[in-house]
Amino acid sequence: MVQAPAAPHLAPSRQDAPRLSPVKLFEERPNGKQRLWVPKRILVTRSAAGSEIAKHAAERGAALGAEIIHLKGDQVRGLRGETEVETYRRAKSTLAIVNAPPSALKLQPIPPSADFRLDLAVGCPAHCQYCYLAGSLQGPPVTRAYANLDEILSVLPSYLGQGRITSRSDARSHEGTTFEASCYTDPLGIEHLTGSLSRTIEHFASWNREGAEAGLRFTTKYAEVEPLLALDHGGRTRVRFSVNAEAITRRFEGGTAPLQDRLHAMGRLARAGYPVGLTIAPIMPIQDWPEAYGDLFRKAAAELPQDADVTAELITHRFTPGSREVLMGWYPATKLEMDPAVRAQKRNKFGGVKYVYPKELMGEMKAWFASAVAEHLPNAQLLYWT
Repeated sequence: MVQAPAAPHLAPSRQDAPRLSPVKLFEERPNGKQRLWVPKRILVTRSAAGSEIAKHAAERGAALGAEIIHLKGDQVRGLRGETEVETYRRAKSTLAIVNAPPSALKLQPIPPSADFRLDLAVGCPAHCQYCYLAGSLQGPPVTRAYANLDEILSVLPSYLGQGRITSRSDARSHEGTTFEASCYTDPLGIEHLTGSLSRTIEHFASWNREGAEAGLRFTTKYAEVEPLLALDHGGRTRVRFSVNAEAITRRFEGGTAPLQDRLHAMGRLARAGYPVGLTIAPIMPIQDWPEAYGDLFRKAAAELPQDADVTAELITHRFTPGSREVLMGWYPATKLEMDPAVRAQKRNKFGGVKYVYPKELMGEMKAWFASAVAEHLPNAQLLYWT
């Protein structure tokens, strides 16, 4: 077996990091139920204030104890603190209800997951120490939920048949044109406040009955699926659960549902007729990783009915110089390995650099995971490894 990188994944990434985490959510948590996310404050912008989503979020948030602030304009300000950690804490405890900008109405390709990106929100309430949004979104990491949902959904018909992932794929053509709703957020994590995910699921079911061939997709680290179970989904929404080895989930995924709760939620949705999936990410070669991930596969298989429509997506851990810098500012006491010296460089067509695992190790892990999917989830479709 190829040895994992010399810098272990459960070791500090830099020597000068403080030994105590500034936010308790960063700490390794015990087993137990994850409560619904309750932001300290909900900011409602002027142009979004009259929307159904804003009214629902304000009513629900107030009932849960959040402060509701109606802004005089459309700019979300006042989230920066004196330090990067203070800014992070303020932003991560805030939900802003805004209208999607014009750029969000021009859908972008999102390979290898789906044909197009469909943003219901940007920003995420979770505290994952490897967060791939770090460096991708500008400004403090506040969660912004889009209030103009009807306008967003109205642009979708013009994209039918135009994608390059499922629209033109023999293996996935039955999915139709696919729209990914979790590129920059976890829509289930804020659904109890916005209700926009349920409306979108029902929209896709109705749209397909009218003759469209389209599918909605999203990934989540949450388990509160009760609002989704009774929806008229028409089998047109695939819900994938982002999962990992137990040690990684506990140590690096603050503010999310426990692993077993996610797997149980996946089984519940499969029994309710939803297509489901496992997004195993980010895969890390921790000590005894085959045993750790083998346990994950066994637990997942135990929760799924035999006739489940299930997919698997396999994504290894990687980072960029920019994301590493942001993450080290957010989580200065992290024990996540982000050492360029033990990684291989991968460049994109624009010259940007990602740090990935060495080729030989990647090859070994890819072969092992493909075999594990076939063994434990023989009916699953393995969509990609990256």
